Amino acid sequence: MTTGLLVLAAGVWGALTGLLLPRAAYRFSVPPGEPWRDRCPAGRHPARGWLGGAGCGECRRESGGENASAAVLAAVTALVCAALAAATGTRPELGVWLLLAPVGVLLATVDLRVHRLPDPLTLPLAGAALALLGVTALLPEHTGHWPTALYAALALAAGHFVLHLVNPDGMGFGDVKLAAGTGAVLGWYGWPTVLLGTFAAFLLGALYGGALVLARRAGRKTGVPFGPFLLAGTLAGLLTGAFAA
Repeated sequence: MTTGLLVLAAGVWGALTGLLLPRAAYRFSVPPGEPWRDRCPAGRHPARGWLGGAGCGECRRESGGENASAAVLAAVTALVCAALAAATGTRPELGVWLLLAPVGVLLATVDLRVHRLPDPLTLPLAGAALALLGVTALLPEHTGHWPTALYAALALAAGHFVLHLVNPDGMGFGDVKLAAGTGAVLGWYGWPTVLLGTFAAFLLGALYGGALVLARRAGRKTGVPFGPFLLAGTLAGLLTGAFAA
């Protein structure tokens, strides 16, 4: 398969999986400590399943808000998957990146909405990343190192846990769990990739927080969701590592 067709196929995959995310994003987007939503947006029927549009089949809203949200999620997931395909090529780890990318987009969406990283997403992400990369390490033509992925997962989780202990308001425990998954992904391409992705995450978070302060939309102690920046930094490091591999 040529690179162009591979990127196109990955983009289509991303768009299709992105269209399945709105319902999960809606159900997970509740403040910390509250149970996941179990009613449709109209509140008249139980919310069934986790994939598909946010509205239920009985009373799907006709307003453009839900359609716009689905389009944004599909577009973002498509762009992420296409970029990963362009960087990774036909190497077998691409399959892992394409499976994990929609989960990353979903996590970023929920964290942006309610400053929460759900355990049913962060913990399986870390386990799935290590398991899938372990299988990938057995395949020919891969360019990663599974033990480093494991060590990086432990190192990033431990480092973020220390930051959580020092400043719980600035680094939530959900970020600690997410760091285990992002560490595994970055570690596949080695420690330089881990350092690059981690640095990019904190740089992006600092720039965002600084911009909010300058715009007087937040104070110095205002908490901001770090998950999207952790994921964005991971994507930057992963793309760089894949290109260099």
